[in-house]
Amino acid sequence: MMDLESELVKSAIRGFSRVVILWLLSQKPLSGYSVTKELKKLTGWSFRSGVVYPLLYELEENKLIAGKWVRKGRRRIKYYSATKRGLMVLNRFKELLKMPVKEVLKDLIS
Repeated sequence: MMDLESELVKSAIRGFSRVVILWLLSQKPLSGYSVTKELKKLTGWSFRSGVVYPLLYELEENKLIAGKWVRKGRRRIKYYSATKRGLMVLNRFKELLKMPVKEVLKDLIS
């Protein structure tokens, strides 16, 4: 049975993963595999494809990101990037973090 501390940490990371993925894709187009690798670099946690791809599909379904298939040799790879709508949502999130909650989060993180 997972302890409460681990569950809280995992829950927070799961909640923020959509925003982090959106931010990553606002920087440059990435494949799902690359998103997984970048998340590991940023957090130090391994994200299974069974976690990342459903989030990508959800973000795409909500038109926050768009996928484009690219042929690389014999393989086809889907590259995702943030849409205008996704960038607007990301900017709203950034504005939200500038509010007093930012101080709470800063204290929580330090």
